[in-house]
Amino acid sequence: MGRCLRTVSCSTFKPQNPSGPAVPTDTVSDTLGDSRPDKPLGHIVLAPMEGVIDAPMRRLLTGLGGYTRCVTEFVRVTNVLLPERVFLRLCPELEAGGCTENGVPVYTQLLGSNAQVLAINARRAVAMGAPGVDLNFGCPAKTVNNSLGGSILLRDPSQVADIVRQVRDAVPADVPVTAKIRLGYDNSDQLAEIVGGIREAGATELAIHARTKFDGYKPPAWWREVAAVVAADDDSTYINGEIWTVEDSLAARQASGCRHLMLGRGALSAPDLALRIHTAARNAQLLAQATGSSDSWPSEQSRGTDTQALADEAMPWIDISHHVEAQFLRSDSQSPRHVGNRTKQWLAYLKRSYPEANDLFGRIRQQREVEPIVRAFAEHRQALVGELSPLKLVG
Repeated sequence: MGRCLRTVSCSTFKPQNPSGPAVPTDTVSDTLGDSRPDKPLGHIVLAPMEGVIDAPMRRLLTGLGGYTRCVTEFVRVTNVLLPERVFLRLCPELEAGGCTENGVPVYTQLLGSNAQVLAINARRAVAMGAPGVDLNFGCPAKTVNNSLGGSILLRDPSQVADIVRQVRDAVPADVPVTAKIRLGYDNSDQLAEIVGGIREAGATELAIHARTKFDGYKPPAWWREVAAVVAADDDSTYINGEIWTVEDSLAARQASGCRHLMLGRGALSAPDLALRIHTAARNAQLLAQATGSSDSWPSEQSRGTDTQALADEAMPWIDISHHVEAQFLRSDSQSPRHVGNRTKQWLAYLKRSYPEANDLFGRIRQQREVEPIVRAFAEHRQALVGELSPLKLVG
């Protein structure tokens, strides 16, 4: 099959400086004045999440809509050219033109520190049909960092740039090479140097998770720091981190100056979030045209209420529960040693947006076999009968 269409997407941000004050995301709108983004919404990318967003999950989330592209779990590269079976295990979409069945491109993500070996593996991925190559400089896991992969490389901006340059040179010019970074290793002091090196090395796009390696995933995300490396005409940078709602997406874009978004945990917590973000942006533009207003978003004073009014209703929990069960049957029910593990992990994220997920999680938590888990789904939905409906997303 032919390769699916390639797309471009990026994000930039800057880490918390331990020596100075920082602005938490929940108060950022109070310090920015007008909260309307200067740039219209661009693309939304589904972030890579190791052990969570696999091929079945990419299929489900892109099927709900709103994503321009997605990225595989990382292919760990050491000092050898990996066999094709490794790429196919993590990216079965390579056998379907490099896209999900919904036509969304899937970039192959590489993780490692040897620029030459990363380059030859990138060339192999592209030869197999990858529509793009993504480089991981953001993973904060100790096991990854101890092997000189992920965010530990941010300590040496020149090494990061060299990896990007050699991978860029190794693949055809029309194949996007993207990178994902954090604000820095333990602070954001080198952010401008890291970003500048990546861009000069020829990266097509850049995504920045707005925390340092040592911040991990603890809130807040420091969206505001990204603005220092995002020019007014920037169209290749994606902001990532702590985007859980339509309102968060607006605040992150305004604080960072980025047009584009990358969603990870927020996508798992609210599976239709990307679609609702696009709907809100489109409705805001239509409202502005109808009223003759030059503003594409509500004013600061009415932002919360108006933004919610512009977005579609969140998908009801009963529908989400059917998606979760279908995902279970399609994915981790097939692994005898790990039956239900990924479903339980997903429910842990869903609990943030859907309180009803707590009941379902409790019903399957101790289960290790397919039949009792399927029965638990049916019992959970039966227990919902008679309760108020529709069951709506909170927040």
